[in-house]
Amino acid sequence: MLTQDEIKQLVAKQAAQLVQNNMIVGIGSGSTVYWLIMELGKQVKKGLLFQAVPTSKKTAALAAQQNIPLAELNDVNAIDLTIDGADEIDPNLQMIKGGGGALLQEKMVAAASRELLILADHTKLVQHLGQFPLPIEVIPFGWKQVQREIRETYQVEPTLRMLNDQPLVSDHGHYILDCPFQKIENPDILTYELNGIPGVVENGLFVNMADLALIGFPDGRTETMHK
Repeated sequence: MLTQDEIKQLVAKQAAQLVQNNMIVGIGSGSTVYWLIMELGKQVKKGLLFQAVPTSKKTAALAAQQNIPLAELNDVNAIDLTIDGADEIDPNLQMIKGGGGALLQEKMVAAASRELLILADHTKLVQHLGQFPLPIEVIPFGWKQVQREIRETYQVEPTLRMLNDQPLVSDHGHYILDCPFQKIENPDILTYELNGIPGVVENGLFVNMADLALIGFPDGRTETMHK
């Protein structure tokens, strides 16, 4: 049986084969994407020519180490394919993302993409979103007001994400509230409501964005889920 890391390597290797010459490719964030970048680095050494639009500073640094040519989102008209991971994914390809703190850039790059491919191991498959705490990116000014409104509206306890006893600061200077909704019945409604709260920059619900998902299993199988 494969370990979780080996499953991630398996799906990353398959996904890397989809990247072709002259494509503009969005590169997500997270542990599975690490293996994707390693695979794409090997392809670049063999002569593959493409440009990558990274979704975080960490992804950009890792891709640069592999000599993958980088582009800014502002410098491209559209992205041919974005490959990213997920923290939860349901049967309709609705997702929770942002466990790594890069949800704003991930969503912007996904929205600019002609196709969004999600890589995940079988543990990320759920019937209903919400067991994984939903990340909500907020501006630091007045963040406790946002926390209070979410708490009172939804009867959940948003937790400020910390790093080394300080609030974790996103690439764009924001804080992240992790919200344990447990079971999200209508992600399309919730994402709209949350983004309407003053002070909320973006939330980690990715609704109707993924086109397909490549899921890996411990026995070495992979399955493709389509929209």
